[in-house]
Amino acid sequence: MTATSHALIGTMMAAKFSGNPLLAVGASFVSHFVADVVPHWDSGTHWRKKTKERLRREAIIDVLVGFILSYILYSLILQKGPPMALANYPFVFLCIIAAQAPDWLTAPSWMFGKDFPGSSFMYEIQHRLNVKLDKPWGIITQILALIWLYLILFVIF
Repeated sequence: MTATSHALIGTMMAAKFSGNPLLAVGASFVSHFVADVVPHWDSGTHWRKKTKERLRREAIIDVLVGFILSYILYSLILQKGPPMALANYPFVFLCIIAAQAPDWLTAPSWMFGKDFPGSSFMYEIQHRLNVKLDKPWGIITQILALIWLYLILFVIF
């Protein structure tokens, strides 16, 4: 999935489980692997046809868009929870990073050719779980997954 989708999922976990920070951060991290099983498009789709510079640029834009949309989502929609959960942006940021962490851990390996302990292992796990689907359907599946998760977390439960 895109970093934006992972960020929005982390934001929902932060809002839903703000009373239990360990659960929120843990669920955010685990959500990355579950979300990558959903057929999706991301900036790494067709990476062999892109320059490293283009991949870096697209990844940076994706991360920044994810941060912006997450804070908008949290501020406008999800802050209807208990008062202690309101305006806890550092916690939201922590959950966003946890939700994106597997990609952050593999980034040095595929973007810069630098390996560090665990990055190859994390890459291997993600490579096996990632289900790619080209545009436009790969974007549509992400939007539907985000809507489905929102409905489950905030409407049904």
